[in-house]
Amino acid sequence: MVSYYEGIRVPWVPTREEFIEQALDLANVGKGDILYDLGCGDGRIVIAAAKRGARAVCVELNPELIKRAMTNAQAEGVDHMIKFVRDDIFRVNLSDATVVYMYLLRSVNDLLKPKLKAELKKGTRIISLDFEISGWKEVKTMRVSSPARIGTYYLYIIGLSDV
Repeated sequence: MVSYYEGIRVPWVPTREEFIEQALDLANVGKGDILYDLGCGDGRIVIAAAKRGARAVCVELNPELIKRAMTNAQAEGVDHMIKFVRDDIFRVNLSDATVVYMYLLRSVNDLLKPKLKAELKKGTRIISLDFEISGWKEVKTMRVSSPARIGTYYLYIIGLSDV
């Protein structure tokens, strides 16, 4: 099956290590959560979520990055808490997610809106680094910074943020 959005690519820019815990704190990620990282790269978000007791799903199209994510999770001893999915983010069913993490582009976030609204249940938290979801109202915004970088997290909650 070919995705309608086949060909959309987002460059991999990893979330800075010093920003990860702040993102997970913002969405209160912990035991009982199922966190999906759409475009998980090297797995740093799902690994941090798993260390907090959450189950996680690492969705990545790039075969080299998904291998790196698996290796990193194994090295951290949390690979048993993470499902690794090598697929297009538009084809993966998100219906069991309680949290979705995205560091994509605004244009991709906007293309994902119908999927997020259709598949996520009320109360699901969405964290987006640097790129808003146009037309949705964030529940909270958090500025994050390090000596090398400034960023913004947007927290959305299905049923409160979507229109």
